[in-house]
Amino acid sequence: MQTSPSAPSGKVGYNRFLLLVAGLGGLLYGVDVGIISGALPYLEATSGFNQGQLSFVVAAVLLGSVISTLFAGVLADWMGRKRLMALSGLLFVVSIPMIALAHGYEPLVLGRLLQGISAGFIGVVVPLYLAECLGAADRGKGTGIFQWLLTLGIVAAAVVGFYFSYRLEHVAQSGDAAKIFAFKDAAWRQIFWVSLPPGLLFVIGSFMVSESPRWLYRRGRHEAARAALLRSRSAAQAEVEFQEMAATVQAEAASTGQAGKPRDSIFRRKYVIPFVLACIILACNQATGVNSIIGYNATILLQSGLSDFHAHLGYVGLTLVNFLVTIGAVVLVDRKGRKFLLSVGSAGIIASLIAVGTLFHRTEAQRVDCSPAVQALVQPDQTAKIAFSATTAQQLLAHAGPAGQALASRPVSLIVIYSYGDFRAATTVVRSDDATARPVEINRGSCVPANKVVAFFSNPFADLTAARTAPLKIENALITPVPSARNGWITAVCIFAFMAFFAVGPGVCVWLALSELMPTRIRSNGMSIALLINQAVSTVIAAVFLPTVGKYGYSTMFFIFAGCTVVYFVTAMFFLPETKGKTLEEIEAHFER
Repeated sequence: MQTSPSAPSGKVGYNRFLLLVAGLGGLLYGVDVGIISGALPYLEATSGFNQGQLSFVVAAVLLGSVISTLFAGVLADWMGRKRLMALSGLLFVVSIPMIALAHGYEPLVLGRLLQGISAGFIGVVVPLYLAECLGAADRGKGTGIFQWLLTLGIVAAAVVGFYFSYRLEHVAQSGDAAKIFAFKDAAWRQIFWVSLPPGLLFVIGSFMVSESPRWLYRRGRHEAARAALLRSRSAAQAEVEFQEMAATVQAEAASTGQAGKPRDSIFRRKYVIPFVLACIILACNQATGVNSIIGYNATILLQSGLSDFHAHLGYVGLTLVNFLVTIGAVVLVDRKGRKFLLSVGSAGIIASLIAVGTLFHRTEAQRVDCSPAVQALVQPDQTAKIAFSATTAQQLLAHAGPAGQALASRPVSLIVIYSYGDFRAATTVVRSDDATARPVEINRGSCVPANKVVAFFSNPFADLTAARTAPLKIENALITPVPSARNGWITAVCIFAFMAFFAVGPGVCVWLALSELMPTRIRSNGMSIALLINQAVSTVIAAVFLPTVGKYGYSTMFFIFAGCTVVYFVTAMFFLPETKGKTLEEIEAHFER
């Protein structure tokens, strides 16, 4: 890491430490996003949760982020940037034992919600802290390091998942189903335990750095603000910035009218246009499907034709691509500019998503619906249990006519979409060539909510009372041929390309766009609102991803992601101004014109 060329040598150590601590926040953010991918296959195999419950376990982090992002700006102004950073780290540390020791759905979801709340705070306060603490020469580098260590967190989570997948290969050779099940149950818990040390380091580091000098000055603690500046700058540099802070506060005071109300409206174009642009960019950033593709990557690669071991190996490759390309993006962002990288990145994402969608469509076009045959297996107590094997697959496919008979000799996968009254659910996907797969179990408890509160958020128009006595209806029992390993590796390469284009454009530029586009007057609240929209879109995508895939296939989701990214490309190419080399005041003046 390099500091500003004019920074005194005695301050270099602290500047590096400040960047490291802030970067650890990015590391935790990356762990939050990536860790579930390695743990999900084992959690899915041992928990007994249905597809909707598993989807919510993934989405709980994103839901927590939405909740905390809403209040992050206000809390950062009230308690300070440093204290909020420490609080976010503590929440992450507390969440780990809650998840790893969970023996039920509710404590697991609660722990994931705490992780999400931590991530939401980090996503707002760390970039805000960097912007206010770093000098102009180091600001872009600080944001880049935050994103770089974020990708490192995803890589670390992938490596841990790959390690357990490697161990599973050896355990599976024993052929002992009970031993394999016990290993999988311990694996997903240990994966979460491994993420504890970075959280502890971030908490410790947060207590050791200075508070934001800008926040201290606005709270009237002028000497403390000067002391915070002197920790990272020479006396002359600190004095210059101290006077700039004083001038800014005086200018804001001069722009207020009676009762301290600003004379100009926040609905002027210089506020509205950059705010809307930032919101569109952050919403489209999630609408590329990046979090779901990372979170479900091992599952996606399994369904594309790879083995469990190779699927986790492919996930490690994906995260390494993200990590390595981000290094290049940090270098390019100040040379080529934000607009150029966002345009190239979004265009490449569109092409990659269409390629992956096409690969899945070729296989999913051959899927057959065996719902009548599965409906015949429903017991009098309105439950069903299917031990899916090659023999079972042949029995079900025999009722599907010529299309089913064409798949009778091939490895296939099964997913069942079912309903009790107004509530629908989907089972996990099982493969006929997986001897360790648990039977598919369908019962009322896995579909109908336990109370009216959960029922309202699941389906606000549903009749819970009627669903508790309604018969089981098998809406779809979709059997799909398992593609070849070659198809799986081609899919993996296309997903690698997606990750590379995302890392070189949206991955790095989104944080800069958020901090650079927002005018000074609305920056803190504007960042919270834009990030709230970002997390809300991500939460919705995570919640509907698996049910949509079960009903319509992976190809549909990837084509939807590609369509949303077209909006991203058009916005970046034709509406986003280039902000490279411009001061924040020059950017505000651009929108005023």
